[in-house]
Amino acid sequence: MSGFVLRGLDPAPFAPLFDLDDEALAARAARRVVATSKPGYPCRVSLVDAEPGEALILANFEHLPVASPFRSRHAVYVRADAAEPAEYRDSLPDQFRTRTLSLRAFDDGGMMVDADLADGREAEVTIRRMLNDPQVAYLHAHFAKPGCFAARIDRG
Repeated sequence: MSGFVLRGLDPAPFAPLFDLDDEALAARAARRVVATSKPGYPCRVSLVDAEPGEALILANFEHLPVASPFRSRHAVYVRADAAEPAEYRDSLPDQFRTRTLSLRAFDDGGMMVDADLADGREAEVTIRRMLNDPQVAYLHAHFAKPGCFAARIDRG
């Protein structure tokens, strides 16, 4: 069975956004938001849901910058104090376990070769199955209901 690693996004591209005013954020397809519930505002750097009252940036992020029909971007939340990308080996963060995941497997050319839905509490089985396929280069996890990108998963 394949081991896997899941990492949060690099916070560096998002850090300058916290210093911008609302107009400058809007020009970059971003907004400042305050979490009103937990769960509900999943940070893609720390892979932790924000606490109610916590400030975040909601930004458009190109998570699949490939030269294929599957090139994709979507909204992501980033917490202000998320300074280091989280890393999980052979396990999933709690924010994944409370959600239904859409798992999408891609080859080296950025073409989708498999996809499945998984209950976050049992998603490791689907992740390992997909990564055991030699044509799969990596996976993308999305939160199924809103459809937004959650994280990339690689063999570990």
